Amino acid sequence: MKELRDKVAVVTGGASGIGRAMAERFAAEGMKVVLADVESEPLARAEQEMRAAGAAVASLRTDVSCGEDIDALAKFTLDTFGKVHVVCNNAGIGIGGTMAWQQTVRDWEWVLGVNLWGVIHGIRAFVPIMLEQGDECHIVNTASGAGLHPRPGLAMYSTTKHAVVALSESMYHELAMSGATIGVSVLCPAVVNTRIGESERNRPDGFRNEHADPAASERMQNMEKAFRALLATGLPPAEVAAAVVDAVRDGRFYIITHEITKERVRVRMDDMLSGRNPTMTP
Repeated sequence: MKELRDKVAVVTGGASGIGRAMAERFAAEGMKVVLADVESEPLARAEQEMRAAGAAVASLRTDVSCGEDIDALAKFTLDTFGKVHVVCNNAGIGIGGTMAWQQTVRDWEWVLGVNLWGVIHGIRAFVPIMLEQGDECHIVNTASGAGLHPRPGLAMYSTTKHAVVALSESMYHELAMSGATIGVSVLCPAVVNTRIGESERNRPDGFRNEHADPAASERMQNMEKAFRALLATGLPPAEVAAAVVDAVRDGRFYIITHEITKERVRVRMDDMLSGRNPTMTP
């Protein structure tokens, strides 16, 4: 998609972090933007601030883990702007710090619902609309560097992000085979200065753990504090957004924002091809 002006972009997780940065960058390119997020107040604030800056923007509170919410988002987009050209399935959460076997069923269900089902619902709802339009369009699915190389302590997160990469790769081939004018990119950032380390703020009551071990809870809180400190040193979201816009324009599939991710992927591929057990990379 070389021409973005006057096209329509939808961004989930658009109230903050990478999503907000992508929305602002799309608006700067002259696009109309629909913001979706589960946090009502930050979402309304983002819409107001972007509108005050001159953007053509609308917003809808959306829980991406709920298929009906994504269907409503698709309808809202068409009712508001008439078409859709770029969809960024970006909403995601991050929890970790414990071993895979220590995560509860509720933990797994929550993370899978947002990080994987959110992307699945976005594809299911928007791709048929794009195919019917017949215009040049693009899907951007947010995975992670952890979707290309698993990290200890991030079993759930890495699982969902690997699935997003696989889903995106399969869809890329399927759309190409069908002759569709829909590009696909998968975004795989490493450490970015966002609030993903505060994901617990949005955990629904139905997914909260009952009778939590106080010692385990304290360990989790300490790990989250350290994670937030690391995130504060991360790449500015605006730089990630710029890479996304470049990839949409160039039709580039992999968006890898950090060199350390590439090095970790090289080590992992070498392990596979040489038959070595997995190497622990820095």
